[in-house]
Amino acid sequence: MTDTATETRSVIVEREVAHPPEKIWRALTQPHLIEEWLMKNEFMPEVGHQFELKADWGKITCEVTAVEPNRTLAYSWDAYSLKSVVTWTLTPTETGTRLRMEQTGFQANQPQFYEGAQQGWPRFFDGLEKVLEKMN
Repeated sequence: MTDTATETRSVIVEREVAHPPEKIWRALTQPHLIEEWLMKNEFMPEVGHQFELKADWGKITCEVTAVEPNRTLAYSWDAYSLKSVVTWTLTPTETGTRLRMEQTGFQANQPQFYEGAQQGWPRFFDGLEKVLEKMN
């Protein structure tokens, strides 16, 4: 029998993107670019760096937990009672990059956060792709 009180769910978005990992990495790690597709921030790609993502509805407190340039980026994502982790994985392909985002840590009693992430991340990906199109 599983203990549903401690069971967590994840939201995963995965897309093939027609840009090299190095270009996507810049969009994931440069504050002015992150602001264009996600939120205002003071991000630095350094393990242990604490930052906030700010929107008109509030803020998300984050801490960088993993940095492997052009390959992996992870940070905590704490908003209200949600304590989660966002992990980006970049895998080179023949036509660009397979970009994968996984947000883990949604509790069974937090359906509003889970559903919000399921709806929000595909829109963030759309915005990220628009930013990539404009970049050199």
